[in-house]
This record gives sequence, structure tokens and C-alpha cells, in this order.
Amino acid sequence: MSTTPFSTTRPANWKALAPPPLPGPTFAAQANLPRLPVPALSETLTKLKETLKPIAWSEQEYADAVKAVDEFGSSPYARELQDRLQKRSQEPGRVHWLEEWWDDLAYMGYRDSVVVNVSYYYGFKEHPSSLPQTPVHRAASLVRAVMAFREQFKLGQIPPEATKEGPICMDTWRWMFDCCRIPGAGLDWAVSHAKEGDNGRSGHVVVLHRGRVWKLEPWQDGKLLSLDELQGQIQHIYDNTNKEYPGVGVLTASNRDVWAKDFQTLAADPQNAHILTEIHSSAFVLSLDTESASSFVEHSRLLWHGAVVPPPQPGIPHAQPQLGLRNRWMDKPLQFVVLADGKAGLVGEHSVMDGTPTATMCDRVLDLIAAPDFATTANSSEQSTLRAKQLPEPLDWNVSPEIQKAIDSATEAAVALISSQTLQVVRTPYGKAAVKAFGVSPDGWTQLIIQLAYARLLKAKGWKRNGGTYEAASVRKFLKGRTEAIRVVSEQSDRWVASMDDPAADARRRVQLFAEAIKTHGTYARAAGNAHGVDRHLLGLKLLVREGEQVPEVFSNPVVKRSSYWVLSTSAINAKNFGPYGWGEVVPDGFGVAYTTGFDDFLQFTVTSRTEMPNDEFCEELQRAARDIYDLFASQSATQKAKL
Repeated sequence: MSTTPFSTTRPANWKALAPPPLPGPTFAAQANLPRLPVPALSETLTKLKETLKPIAWSEQEYADAVKAVDEFGSSPYARELQDRLQKRSQEPGRVHWLEEWWDDLAYMGYRDSVVVNVSYYYGFKEHPSSLPQTPVHRAASLVRAVMAFREQFKLGQIPPEATKEGPICMDTWRWMFDCCRIPGAGLDWAVSHAKEGDNGRSGHVVVLHRGRVWKLEPWQDGKLLSLDELQGQIQHIYDNTNKEYPGVGVLTASNRDVWAKDFQTLAADPQNAHILTEIHSSAFVLSLDTESASSFVEHSRLLWHGAVVPPPQPGIPHAQPQLGLRNRWMDKPLQFVVLADGKAGLVGEHSVMDGTPTATMCDRVLDLIAAPDFATTANSSEQSTLRAKQLPEPLDWNVSPEIQKAIDSATEAAVALISSQTLQVVRTPYGKAAVKAFGVSPDGWTQLIIQLAYARLLKAKGWKRNGGTYEAASVRKFLKGRTEAIRVVSEQSDRWVASMDDPAADARRRVQLFAEAIKTHGTYARAAGNAHGVDRHLLGLKLLVREGEQVPEVFSNPVVKRSSYWVLSTSAINAKNFGPYGWGEVVPDGFGVAYTTGFDDFLQFTVTSRTEMPNDEFCEELQRAARDIYDLFASQSATQKAKL
């Protein structure tokens, strides 16, 4: 057994070490995508001032903030920082002025657990009714469909993602399969084990069950195993993992610096280093859980952070609960989860890839499984005999007392983290069909539901607004583009919100103000989608303040800082094959609001927060706000309906 020693230092060119894009349709549009622009300074500062007014607690506070912005904008130093940013964007060999900064500040340098704080999940709809409703069949179907999809991807045959405006960047797809995040002291990085020129007809899957690691080879004799053969492989894993194994996987849920230290201790043993290499280089991870989900919320929570099962004999000193995280490897970009009842989903590692590529991949994979000929083509006459010669290989850790102590400590920290979180789901009795019938953008409508609900919560609690609302905008129309922030809170949204509880405002006035708020939201959303938002540009300017130079006052102004303190972190994924979908809040006194607007008969909100936050009340306000807006529009005659 030979294993390459694991480095404790991140390579300076870690991203460049990944194989380049493949030839073929998948990456064909890359060469024609524009570079991420540097917005004009005056444009950014104008938008900044517009978005500060509803965040300020008084006219004086707002006036002070505007003064700080104006003084910065008129200073030679601001023009110097803008010039530095433009020069950075034009450096030879640099594609993207933000890329390295964003990688580290948003992800690789983040030290808290990726569980709850960073990772996201998608829950899949039920397995097609025409197929056997067993976890073995569900797992085998996912392995076969994902590996078939991966083969197409490796051959460059996957159609590139696109919007109405044209193709979008596919660069992060290079980090989807065969790679893993590596914990480092202070800074993590990712390693791709993909091989240039690979035709996709190879590659293994790591399967986790009861904490035990298995290596499954779906490709044998140059062919993808049939569905029946893969069921036999999965059943072999179930049959030969009939006890609990050391929960090494929970270490990946630790604080990143703690995990970096434990990682090196783990990897010092040659057998463990071999297992780590097999996990890192696997196409993806499949987690076969022993728990079932009795509800939509439980399905969500099992994907989000795994189960917490009390010790079998409570009351025994130092007895540890059994965690679903024993059965995870949170550093993998793709981790499919199959519960004991056959429910399934995906847990995504966020650092090198946002949710839109994985959502597209999952939707297409689930379409493959739902196709009428899936079971037939997967068991064609050519593959009807069980030809699998190589059974899954168990990979068992050598767990020293030091590693066991680390597992115990990680378990304790994970239980505390999981116990601190609340998750609830709200569904409205109407969906995008009704919203579109009113002539309104479903996304704008949903964002204003959130604004009205939160404003009412603040009023009920007697709280001041202490932050802004973040909505993710994709900037993948640009080469290597990822996201920009849409600042949802506006003067227009605040005026409309106030009108909804103002007895003096009639329905016509409320609809008019709603139209103005929707228009403003659309303007901000389009600007952000064109990489002309506020927050990424300000970040770039601030990062170019050199050592010894005074940081401009604008960056420390309380209103400016409050405007990007995301008490509401929101984003939408509209995939027809998903049910549960979510992530955690991004600030301690905030809410994560994952929403879907893609279904005709309901809008869905997944609301996460710490347990001390009034999650129940916020969910109730979301339901009330959704009802009130619907009633407002339903009460208008056809001639009075706003065309927004």
C-alpha cells in the first residue's frame, strides 16, 4: 500500500492544479464569456446611499452615513483604490479580480464548522412509484444514474447551463466530481483527483454505513454495472455492516483548525492515509443512513446535519449519542444520502461550487431515474447477468486513543451545534401560477412576503432593524463568476410594508406601492446579476488598502456596516425534483430563508435560526404576509390589477 503524504501547507496554485476544462459542448462557450467587470465607483456609491436609508435608525444617523460615503467618493484616495482594483482586474493571467479573495474570505478561511454554517442540502422527491421502494434500489439507482451522468460530463457531452441571455460559466463544474476540500491551519484548499483525458469509464464511489467506509467500483470490465448488480453491491454493504464502527466522519464537522490538527494525526497512520486518499479521490460519497424521516422537516434536518440518537443506555457517564454525522464526509462537494426508509437527498460542500450547478446535476440525474426506460436500459440483455467480480472493499480505520478522544470531542461539539438550531417549513396555499396571474414576478413577490413578515416581527418584538436582507444573484454570465448580493431592503419596500398595516392606506395605494417596491427590487436584482452590485465592489476596494494606510471612515460607519449584516439570508433554487432545501442562518441573530417559487400550487420557505430566535413567530408572520398580499390582489378587479 503506497500513499502520498498529505501536505500541511496549501499549494499557492491549488486551483490551477485541477485539470483544465474538457473539449466538447460542455465547456464550448467558456472562451466567449466576458470577464467580471469593475463597476464605476460613482455608480456603486450611489446605490450604497440608496440602500442605507431604510437601514438607518434616525435621520441624523443617515445623514452621517451619507456624509461618510460622499467624503470617500470625492477623495483622491477612493480614486486610487478604484485604480488599484482596475489594474488588478487587468493583470496578465488574471481572469477574475475577486476569485482568490472570495475563495478565502467566504469559504477557505472560514473556521467554524461547515455543518449548519456553510453546507446546504437538497431533499429529493419520492422514488418513482414504478420502481421498488427500497433504500437498496434508491441507492443503486443514484449510483448508476450519477455515474452515467459523470461519464457524459467527462466526455464533454453535458449541455452547458444557460439563461435566456445565453450560456453561463461552467468552470465550477470541474470541482463537482473526484475532488475534496482539505483542512489546513488557517486556510483550507481543495484537491481535484480528476485526470485529464479521462473518458469517465472509471472511478469509484465511497459508501458510508454505520460509520464504516466502503469502496465500491461501479465500473468493471470497462462497463457500468447494471441496476441489479449495483443492488447486489449495496446489499453486500448492508449485510456486512451490522454493527457500529468508529465515527471518524464526525471529525469533518469540527472547527476547521481543530479538524486540520486531527486530520494530520489521522493521516499519520498509513492505513488511515490510504482511506483518506480513497475518500478524497472518489467520484462522490454515498451515505446509507440507519434513520428514517417521519416528516418533511425531519427529512430536512437529517440532510442538514444528520441525526442525534441518544445513547442506548442513558445515564451512563460519558456515554456518547449516535450521530448521523458519523456517516458523513462533509468535505466532499457531492454527498448523496439515502435514509432507511428510502428518502434521499444531497448534501453539498460550498467552498468551490455554488448551489446552481449541483441543482442542475441532481435534476438531470433524477430525470434519468424517472425515465420510463431507466430500469430497462440499466438491465439490458448485454448486462443481464451478474458479472460483478469485485465486491465492495471495506476500509477500516485504525483508531488510536488520541483519535478516539478527538471523535468524542467532535461529537460533543456537534451535538451542541445541532441542538442550537431550529428549522421549520412554511408552504403557502398558492404558488407561481396565481402570482403570475396577478402579473407579478414570483421572486419579487416572495421577497416582499419576507420583508413584510420580518417588519411585523420586529414591531411585535419592539426591535430595531439591525441588518439587511441578502438575496443571492448569480453572476455566472461572466467567466468564473459566482455570486453577488442583491440588497433587498429599499425605501420603496419599506413604504409598502408600512402601508399594509396603515388603516389610512386603501387597497389601491397599497398595490401602487407594491408595484414601486417590485420595480426597485427588479432593478437591484438585474444590476447584481450584471456584477454591478454594491458589496463585492466595496470588498475589493477595502482589501486594497495597504499596510500603513488609513482605512477610510466609510468602512467603519455603523449604517454601512449594518447594511451588510445579513439578518435575513435568502436564496431560491427552482428544481422540479426537489422537496426539502435549505441551509443555516449566517449571523447569530438572523434567519436563513431558503425558498422555492417554481411550483404552481405553493411557495415554500425553509426557515432556520438559533433556538433563541422567534422562529415560530417569524413563520407565522410569513404565512400571514403571504395571505395578506394574495388577498390584496385578489380583491382588485381585473382592470385594477397591477401589471408589474
